[in-house]
Amino acid sequence: MDILLDILNQMIKAHPSSNFINSLHQQYCNRGGLSKKQLEGLHSKALKTASIPQNKIATLEAIIKKKPTRERAAASITATLPVKDKELGNTLTAILQKYPGHKRVLFLKSKFDNDENISASENAEIERFKKLLL
Repeated sequence: MDILLDILNQMIKAHPSSNFINSLHQQYCNRGGLSKKQLEGLHSKALKTASIPQNKIATLEAIIKKKPTRERAAASITATLPVKDKELGNTLTAILQKYPGHKRVLFLKSKFDNDENISASENAEIERFKKLLL
């Protein structure tokens, strides 16, 4: 005995022009089931229809409660942008003023300007350039 199909058939008899009920019936016949939200919509319509017995409405409520509730995941926390070290930026600018064609320093300056993380080894490299070139 298929309670959902019985309810859908009774709803179609009560509301033959309802697109919502017709689409639910068609989907139930094609796919063999309805989602929890669709069942809740069917339940709210069935409560307003007097021709549907209370025992079938109670069974529909039980089917709805049995289905899992899918919730969206909470928004993920985005990583904060690294804090720019102004001294590092000044050092890179000073080196580039003295040696504007230095490729490695140009690369590190572009990383610094694009707010990319500069690793500890790259920091040590910048300090080494500072001691050697300035």
